[in-house]
Amino acid sequence: MAVALLTLPLQAKKKQPKVQTEREYWCEQAWKMAQPVLENMAKAELQQNMLTEFSPSFDNRNRKVVYMETFGRLMAGIAPWLTLPDDDTAEGQQRKQLREWALASYKNSVDPQSPDYLCWGVSGQNLVDAAYIAESFIRAYDQLWMPLDQTTKDRYIAEFKKLRSIEPPYTNWFLFSSVIESFIAKAVGLKEYDDFRVMMTIRKVEEWYVGDGWYADGPVFAFDYYSSYVFHAMYLETLQNMIDAKASTRLEYKKYYDRALKRAQKFSIILERFISPEGTFPVIGRSTPYRMAALQPLALMAWKQTLPKDLSNGQVRAALTQVMHRMYDQQQNYNEKGFLTIGFCGHQPETADWYTNNGSLYMTSLSLMPLGLPADHPFWTSKAEPWTQVKAWNGQPFPKDHRWADDITTKDRW
Repeated sequence: MAVALLTLPLQAKKKQPKVQTEREYWCEQAWKMAQPVLENMAKAELQQNMLTEFSPSFDNRNRKVVYMETFGRLMAGIAPWLTLPDDDTAEGQQRKQLREWALASYKNSVDPQSPDYLCWGVSGQNLVDAAYIAESFIRAYDQLWMPLDQTTKDRYIAEFKKLRSIEPPYTNWFLFSSVIESFIAKAVGLKEYDDFRVMMTIRKVEEWYVGDGWYADGPVFAFDYYSSYVFHAMYLETLQNMIDAKASTRLEYKKYYDRALKRAQKFSIILERFISPEGTFPVIGRSTPYRMAALQPLALMAWKQTLPKDLSNGQVRAALTQVMHRMYDQQQNYNEKGFLTIGFCGHQPETADWYTNNGSLYMTSLSLMPLGLPADHPFWTSKAEPWTQVKAWNGQPFPKDHRWADDITTKDRW
């Protein structure tokens, strides 16, 4: 008996999975970091729902500082991303949602009736994280400061001024005062800010500059990443605020800014050279759980489109992306509720300092600033290129490093 042959339809070609772009990967990291914080805080539920963690040697300060650290540091890092206009892309929808949550969170954080009112003024630590909140306003002035209602703005200025009662240590903390005061000068006028806190900071930062892009954290140099965590970004922002406020003092702020920018560019060259072919960088000094905040100046120069000529968009993007993969892809960086854990690359509580809590760790968001560049910017569209250590360790030509010196001098106007 003849057997009828069945004609089977040709199987449709298997749909190839979409390859994630580098920008999509960065956005994924930003969303993962920000969503649990801002969604909860927008509903005034962060202090209720956040799974917190404190250093085994945490001191006796008020533990509610964890929430202010979380919010301020996160917002300083993602603020540039939220400056981009809305669009219908998946990224655009996430950005819009985060911005809406952020604006509600800003309001709750200074509303004494809100369960998420932050612990303003209960600890010296508040000066630090108020500065990161101010920094987020600086980095997205039109999108995050200007839309706030007048009551909320007035509350922020009042809270910022109350922090003048906190005496900063003789360290990078001077910059926390100067960022807040210079923001007040820009936002509400020169009659409202404390000029001495800005002037003294500038003079001290200049005294503490030790060369080749490095700042000492106070009178004595420490080989750590505080030039990354605080000095370069907050010094440039202090100076820019004074320029924006049209302040007329003994100091020529534009000259100071131009010189500080060149220092930041030199330091960015050093940071890029710290990144190994495998996407690691040296774990040195204190505050290592701040993770990728160690690379903040490199991210800042990319976002501000002021990378030095020795660094291309393609090599900086490739290097930072490789570090992110090495940092975030496999290790336990988040707890079961989606909040960062204490550690450098994973959960490593022994890396904590006496002031560390898992809110402190949101400093790592500072590496995400290039997301503030649109998707069609050369930072994102340029071909990926090998960074310096890839070239050096693979027998390829690479630029020599050399000592760099200031070429701008400043004198008091009178």
